[in-house]
Amino acid sequence: MSTSSERAPLLEVKGVSKAFPGVQALKDVDFEVYPGEVVALMGENGAGKSTLIKILSGAYRADAGSLWLDGKPFDPKDPRHSQMMGIAVIYQEFNLTPNQQVATNIFLGREPDMPGPLRYLSVVNRGHMVRETQRLLDTLGADFSPRALVKHLSVAEQQMVEIAKALAHDARIIIMDEPTSALGEDEVQVLFDLVRRLRERGLGIIFITHRLDEVFQIADRIVVLRDGERVGGMPIAEATPDKVISLMVGRSISDVFQKHPVEIGDVVLEVRGLTRHGVIEDISFTLRRGEILGVAGLVGSGRTEMARAIFGADRPDAGEIRIEGRPVTINSPADAVAAGLALVPENRKEDGLILMQTVRENIILPNLDTLSGTLGVVDRGKANKLASDFVNRLSIRTPSLRQRVEFLSGGNQQKTVLAKWLASTPKVLILDEPTRGIDVGAKAEVHALMTQLAEMGIGIIMISSELPEILGMSDRILVMCEGRVAAILDAAEATQEKIMAYASGTLEATPGR
Repeated sequence: MSTSSERAPLLEVKGVSKAFPGVQALKDVDFEVYPGEVVALMGENGAGKSTLIKILSGAYRADAGSLWLDGKPFDPKDPRHSQMMGIAVIYQEFNLTPNQQVATNIFLGREPDMPGPLRYLSVVNRGHMVRETQRLLDTLGADFSPRALVKHLSVAEQQMVEIAKALAHDARIIIMDEPTSALGEDEVQVLFDLVRRLRERGLGIIFITHRLDEVFQIADRIVVLRDGERVGGMPIAEATPDKVISLMVGRSISDVFQKHPVEIGDVVLEVRGLTRHGVIEDISFTLRRGEILGVAGLVGSGRTEMARAIFGADRPDAGEIRIEGRPVTINSPADAVAAGLALVPENRKEDGLILMQTVRENIILPNLDTLSGTLGVVDRGKANKLASDFVNRLSIRTPSLRQRVEFLSGGNQQKTVLAKWLASTPKVLILDEPTRGIDVGAKAEVHALMTQLAEMGIGIIMISSELPEILGMSDRILVMCEGRVAAILDAAEATQEKIMAYASGTLEATPGR
C-alpha cells in the first residue's frame, strides 16, 4: 500500500464545527481518509465521533467547515443523498428487516423492474435481485443463500448483509460503528478478513471501536477526537496503547483497573445446584461481602443465563439461593430486589434503562415505594434529592436531572443504570459486561466505583468477556463452560491461558470453592 503523501484523499473534512444547545459537539475538526486505508476513529464517549459520522451520513448539517469527496465539494442534504454519493454507515444496530430475505434487504427501496412489457406493471425482477445478491455474497465469501430470511442469520452474517448492501450502493467510504461489539472472537477475525478485502479494492474504511487491541490488528492510521476537537493522529506503526489512551483522555493511565485490596467479609450470597435444563446445570458458588467474583467463559457458556436465573428474570428448574445464610424464594426480579439483589444487564439500552425518560425518572424507578407517601404519590423533593445525590456520587455527566437518558454518552448511561440500583441499597450487585461499549476513561471510572462499592461491603458478581478486566478486577474467578462451573480460581493463581483452557473444556472442571 502506498503512503498517504503519494495519494489524494478520498474524503476530506475541513474545519467542521457543530453545536447543540449548551454543547459544542465539534470544533474546527479536520479529518481525511485515503483510498485503500482503514482509519480508526478513536475518542471517549462524548468526544464527537457520532456527531462527525452523522454529518458525513447527512443526518446532521455542519455549522461551519466543508466536506470534500474525490476532490469535489460534498454537501449531503440527507442520508439518502449521502448514500447515493458513496458513503455507507453500518451501525451497531443493523438497519435490516428481519422477516424478509437477504436479497430483498439489499435491494430495499430500489427494486429492479422486469424487462419488456412487465416493466410497465412494476413487476419486480426477483431473479436479478437474487443473482446480483449472490455475486455480492460470493465477493465477501459468505456461504448463506440470498433467499435466507435475515432473522435466521447469525449476527456476523447479518453484518455481511449490511456490507453487501453498502457494496450494492457502490460505496467508496464505509463507516463501521463498533462493528465487533456483538461478535465472538472467530467472527471478529472473519470481519477483519472482509475489511482487508474491501481495503484491497480501494475503499476507505472508518472503523470506530473502543477496543484498542482491534485497532492494532486492523487499522492503518489512528485519528483521535477529544471534547469535540481533533487532538492527534498517527500511523499505526508509530502508535502505542499508552499514546492512544493519553490522547483520548488527556492524561496518562498507567493502570485502567483501579482496584486495591478490600477487606473480605462473611458470605452474603450462596448459590446451590442452580439448574435451568438445557441452559445451566448445577451452578454452585459463594460470594462474600466486599468480594468481586469475576465470571468468565466463552459466548454461549451460560454466564448471562446464570445471572438471570439468580435474579428471577428466568425461572430455574432446581437449586437454592441463600442471602446472609437464609434461604430466599426468588420467582421474579421484584423478589430479587426485595431480597437485596441488583442486576445491571448486558444490554443497558433494552433491559436497563427507559431511554425516553429522564435521568431522574430512571434513578428513582426501583425506589418508588420508599419515595411515595400514604396515597402513593411520589415525594418530588425526596426524589430529586435521591437522584441528585447519585448523579454527584457517580459523576454522571448530564446537563440536568431532566435530561433524557437517550442523549447521554454510553458511559453515563451505564453509570445511570448503576445509580438506579445502588439507590436501592443492594447487598449483592450483579454486573453483566459493565464496561462493554464504553471508552477507556469511563471504564476506569466504573472500575474505581466497583472498588468503592466493595469497600462498602457489597458483594459483586462481574461478568466480562474481557480477560484483562477479569484478571485486573477480580478477587476470585468463576469460569463457565457449556452451562456448568468449570473452575473457581483465586486471582493470584489465574492466567489468561488457564482461564481459556477451562472455558474451552481443555482442562477438566474442578470443584468450586
